[in-house]
Amino acid sequence: MTTTARASVQHEDEQVRVTRWDFEPGTRTGPHLHEHDYVVVPVTDGRISAVAPDGSATDSDLRAGESYARSAGAEHDVVNAGDGPLAFVEIELKHTSRAS
Repeated sequence: MTTTARASVQHEDEQVRVTRWDFEPGTRTGPHLHEHDYVVVPVTDGRISAVAPDGSATDSDLRAGESYARSAGAEHDVVNAGDGPLAFVEIELKHTSRAS
């Protein structure tokens, strides 16, 4: 079994990138930094754990269709902390790049 979630880019242009993430239990995105503001649209119910670079973790319950938005700058590794498969769509707003 792989330990990495599957990322499928569904659309990308100058303004947005839309990626579907599919996770089996225990799989993860891998550590990453969000360079753009983004919206997450859960496709399935599930539980995630966002692990920060310092090792601290924040757990969240996701509900299908209940979207949330975050600002650029988040740095974490997202893990499927639930017992079943998990999927969400991430929409990155490229025109809101974080200033260097």
